[in-house]
Amino acid sequence: MTHRKFRTLPLVAVVLLAPLAAGCDDKGDSKAEGKTLTVLAAASLTDVFKQAGAAYEKTHPGTTVKFSFAGSQELAAQVRQGAPADALVTADTTTMDALKSETGTPTVIAKNRLTIATAKGNPKDIKGLADLSRSDLKVVLAAPAVPVGRYGAKVLDQQHVTVKPVSQEPNVRAVLSKVSLGEADAGIVYTTDAHTAKDKVTTVTIPDAQNAVADYPAASLKSSRHTKEADEFVKWLSTDDAQQLLRAAGFQQP
Repeated sequence: MTHRKFRTLPLVAVVLLAPLAAGCDDKGDSKAEGKTLTVLAAASLTDVFKQAGAAYEKTHPGTTVKFSFAGSQELAAQVRQGAPADALVTADTTTMDALKSETGTPTVIAKNRLTIATAKGNPKDIKGLADLSRSDLKVVLAAPAVPVGRYGAKVLDQQHVTVKPVSQEPNVRAVLSKVSLGEADAGIVYTTDAHTAKDKVTTVTIPDAQNAVADYPAASLKSSRHTKEADEFVKWLSTDDAQQLLRAAGFQQP
């Protein structure tokens, strides 16, 4: 009897411990399956990409999307310095093309246009680009290295308008902030950014013939530790679900 009892105890222990072991394995597997994607994105995508990230996570369980927003030139510098990231979305093809050795094949996911943002109600009665040269106005622009700054300089040059900005900002959101806070009378921003602050600023439309079109290319980064997931996210940005979010935010079709 004693011998029989001694032999069955290990079997009982194994049976009791098996579910615990299985539970540990399941937890470990679940943890292993989880991936966090870091996406470097142009500042003008801040609001819509927060929505896009949430939508993507719902349909891709186990994947978390984290965004780092900044001017495209700042994002490019981060990539060159080896900042850990998985995908990049810029507000111009020039910046993306300069990173060919660092990225996969880029895909344009959206387009944008410029507008003039003024103080609420447009108290200075700004009617168009030509007015931005007025000496009584405080105009703020993005720095020339920033895509929106480059686009802005282009449209002003084409209309032979000379502007002496009171400041040159590192990204489009900083320009918008200066105007919305009353620190500037006007600034050139993307139409989508002006839309996010429609209760704080008034916009003056720049006619298509005088405007510039901004392309937004997206690409995975070769340095990504999650290449498959990064490629999948970039592809998703061209799907109907993602495009509907971009259209609702005012971006144009690619």
